[in-house]
Amino acid sequence: MEKSYSASYAAAGVDITAGYRSVELMKQYVARTMTENCIGGLGGFGGLFELDCTGMEHPVLISGTDGVGTKLRIAMLLDKHDTIGIDCVAMCVNDVICAGAKPLVFLDYIACGRNIPEKIAEIVKGVAEGCVQADCSLVGGETAEHPGMMPEEEYDLAGFTVGVVDKEKILSNETMKPGDVIIALPSTGVHSNGFSLVRKIFDIDGDPAVLKTAPAELGGKTLGEALLAPTKIYVKPVLKVLEEVDVKGISHITGGGFYENIPRSLKKGCCARIKKEDVRTPALFQLMQKTGNISEHDMFNTFNMGVGMVLTVAPEDADKAIAILKAHGEDAYRLGTIVEGDGVELV
Repeated sequence: MEKSYSASYAAAGVDITAGYRSVELMKQYVARTMTENCIGGLGGFGGLFELDCTGMEHPVLISGTDGVGTKLRIAMLLDKHDTIGIDCVAMCVNDVICAGAKPLVFLDYIACGRNIPEKIAEIVKGVAEGCVQADCSLVGGETAEHPGMMPEEEYDLAGFTVGVVDKEKILSNETMKPGDVIIALPSTGVHSNGFSLVRKIFDIDGDPAVLKTAPAELGGKTLGEALLAPTKIYVKPVLKVLEEVDVKGISHITGGGFYENIPRSLKKGCCARIKKEDVRTPALFQLMQKTGNISEHDMFNTFNMGVGMVLTVAPEDADKAIAILKAHGEDAYRLGTIVEGDGVELV
């Protein structure tokens, strides 16, 4: 593409050569995610992936898409862009495993005011790391310069994943009943939801320097470090549980917190009863609640409160599920039980 250059387009604010440079810089990161199922490389009009359905009688594809939201503002203010891509992957792959599916491929989309190749490569570095953690392949993506639509230093990031599950293994809550156990998988922090409220609580837009402060509650971390901690990817440990345990429901705790997300995996007539004292809530959330004078209800209805995902299993399977999760790096614990009713009951 040595002859591909448009002076007129560059004068309008789009430097296509910067796009080529970005691709060259990101290739080393994308290569980490490639498997024998990937056909071809970057540069085509679509990402090719050979589907291996060995052992499946009726494979079903499942897709999910999401962005990172205004957490991007924190990354921009700190000029740290190498982990935000993990969040983008996590928000998508953590959704599809709620159906019992294994993520296969991922694609990202970056819109920016100006294509700065080194920054774009750092963003994709994080996306690739997320794909490695999720054991899926980054088969393509798009970077688009939008001069005049957004400031030069800003960008937006979204992604898309496709997974596969055998039809007979798609998670169903039909056997869920009172007495079943709800298991918590801890989060790594705020993850990627509620950052409009986070920014308001700490007046981050008005005083970005607050991100460099280190409140005593955070144990030596700065506020910025704590907030930018990437979303946990639960794919590998959850798939291990699914191999050995009959899981009746999985909820990814995202926007809407406990009240909106846990009911999405519950059978009609089933209620999740959780003691608030049993929720292992990190100090960051307590700091946010105190600083912003946020009601307890709003905290649980906005943030994950330290629980990034929940699994529901029969009581006789709970210890086994927790042991498997612990063996794969998750400090899982019993969070609550299923009772008759609807929704979530925090007591």
